[in-house]
Amino acid sequence: MALLSVLDILMYIVGVVGIAYQAICVVVSLVSKPITFPDAPMDKHYAVLISARNEENVIGNLIGDIQSQTYPDSLIDIWLVADNCDDHTADLARSKGCHVIERFNKELIGKGYALTYLLDQMNESGASDRYDAFFVFDADNRLAPNYFEEMNKAFQSGFRILTSYRNSVNLSDNWVSSGSALWFIRESRFLSASRMRLGTSCHVGGTGFMFSKEVMQRNKGWKFHLLTEDLEFTMDSVLHGDRIGYCGTAILYDEQPVTFQQSWRQRLRWSKGFLQVFRYYGPALIKRAVRERDFSAVDFTLLLCPFTVLAIARMMLGWLFAACGFVTWQSQVQSLLGWSNGIVMAVLTMMGLAALTIIVERDHIGATNKELFAYVLSFPIYMLSYVPISFQAIFAKAQWKPIAHKGA
Repeated sequence: MALLSVLDILMYIVGVVGIAYQAICVVVSLVSKPITFPDAPMDKHYAVLISARNEENVIGNLIGDIQSQTYPDSLIDIWLVADNCDDHTADLARSKGCHVIERFNKELIGKGYALTYLLDQMNESGASDRYDAFFVFDADNRLAPNYFEEMNKAFQSGFRILTSYRNSVNLSDNWVSSGSALWFIRESRFLSASRMRLGTSCHVGGTGFMFSKEVMQRNKGWKFHLLTEDLEFTMDSVLHGDRIGYCGTAILYDEQPVTFQQSWRQRLRWSKGFLQVFRYYGPALIKRAVRERDFSAVDFTLLLCPFTVLAIARMMLGWLFAACGFVTWQSQVQSLLGWSNGIVMAVLTMMGLAALTIIVERDHIGATNKELFAYVLSFPIYMLSYVPISFQAIFAKAQWKPIAHKGA
């Protein structure tokens, strides 16, 4: 059937182009010098935005890191929204000199809604007027001592939106935390660094990013409420013509889930969020890629492309047509065998990518060589679990749920 052939060709093209682009990014990051920014006066006033829900175990660490930066402490204000908290998060933050706003809303749940509430309060009171830019962190984050100093250099070089190097405080806990951590380190080292060299826009992660007052005012605060609000913010910014920069010398440490159940739930939300963002922003990105010849739009169209949806649609149509006698069952079995070969190659490629990430970023990874060898072997298992997760995301009603943090 012609429809099956079209889907096969489409999946092949998307897969080959995606792999080729990833390979180019890896090569570019390996052969080119990292982009650094010139020294800049430390005179900008920054607001730190933190959404926290029952984070009294970890929030003190982040506040301490922010208040002990090489950047002048008088030019960094911490604004925390205690979102539906029933512990002492708000009291602890107040005792450390933070501006705290409490929010109680069990209907509109999620980080996006909490940030909207926080910025709305700041805008209405006029408190946001004195800041040049806004940082967004999660409560479990830790920061290198020069984080703000390095981000300030990049901001004063002209970028209105910036993301940073995302590392992990607990990569070596087990294979689950290592899989997530290696994924983010890979994105920083190979994708973000290469996008800077290629002159395209970077992807803002869920934490460790900043945006200027002008961007905040354009958005009238924070207007992004999909399950992956960071990805939504990235797509909206690209469609506005912004180039999101990356500062690899500003290092943030994140705490990753340590149980497979937590990781599954988190990645289910991400996968569902990708589908939401593609639905709302995909057509506009494709249009911009064609009309404006904007490679950033092409890049993120590939990022958002629901490959799993295409694969499931192709498989189900193949079975339906075989059951109706339009095609043979043998042809569909051969197609599945061909996909199996692709999966084997994907496993080997992922192992190689994890190993390469560890080799080039060894100084930034806190684990023994024995542990790292085991994590290279387990990384494909972590990544292949995205297949059933992505399948479930098509039908499931994923919701934002907090992950308990122990602090590190």
